[in-house]
Amino acid sequence: HQQQRVIKRRAALLMAVGTGLVLLFSDPMVDVLSNLGARTGVPPFYISFIFAPLASNASELLASVYYARKKTRHSITISLSTLEGAACMNNTFCLAIFMALVAFNRLAWHFTAETLAILVVEVTVAGFARARVLRGWTSLVVLALFPASIALVAGLEAIGLD
Repeated sequence: HQQQRVIKRRAALLMAVGTGLVLLFSDPMVDVLSNLGARTGVPPFYISFIFAPLASNASELLASVYYARKKTRHSITISLSTLEGAACMNNTFCLAIFMALVAFNRLAWHFTAETLAILVVEVTVAGFARARVLRGWTSLVVLALFPASIALVAGLEAIGLD
């Protein structure tokens, strides 16, 4: 019982520290991404679509690489599960928060292309995740979803979807 209390207290402390770090660094990160977009002439969406996931998911990526290096069936399964879970959780959670902000603040909706791209990627990854056996080529397909989603957004915006 005492051990459980210590574990819960430590977990709460680490969550509080993590939340504090996010609050401390999120605004400067947005400024850096906006500045990078302004200096390169690339729209801020594309800059944030590429760099923000890399920054926010670095720990999952490193943990997955660590497990994958063991090259056992169990460690590869853990590695893929970690990446799939992080991707789906981040996309779903961020999309839900974003949609709630738009709805509750009655903001104009200009994100149909981006939302459709996220949903297409999530459904595709979910399809691969449900497979009992994954082959090497499936990793290339899943990896190709990242640039394909950017191209999908650009294409949808080019045909008039906001």
